[in-house]
Amino acid sequence: MLIKSHHINNTEIAEVISDEILIQSAQDGLDLMGNIYYQGFDKIVLYEKNITPEFFDLKTKIAGEILQKFSNYRIGLAIVGDFSKYESKSMKDFIFESNSTKQVNFVEMLEEGLEILSR
Repeated sequence: MLIKSHHINNTEIAEVISDEILIQSAQDGLDLMGNIYYQGFDKIVLYEKNITPEFFDLKTKIAGEILQKFSNYRIGLAIVGDFSKYESKSMKDFIFESNSTKQVNFVEMLEEGLEILSR
């Protein structure tokens, strides 16, 4: 795992880069969040490929558990990926609702995530 630092508008954003799945459970999300926070970052950019595919099946409730941790600790998160492949209405609604809160954002491009998190 590599952490690339982005300093924008007095905000420290960690871009987490890895070829492996880093988050498979709420505890993994909490561990990553703590690791990043203690390195001085305010917000996190994570890639879709680094999150277990079960996250995107809302029936598993993994997405809600993980994102609740980020909301509770007020750590901004942008998840970068191609979310158009998720055709279920409930997943589309979940992404829409998450994006409207601005705490957790699903974006297509890194630049979009950095812009949202730096506001």
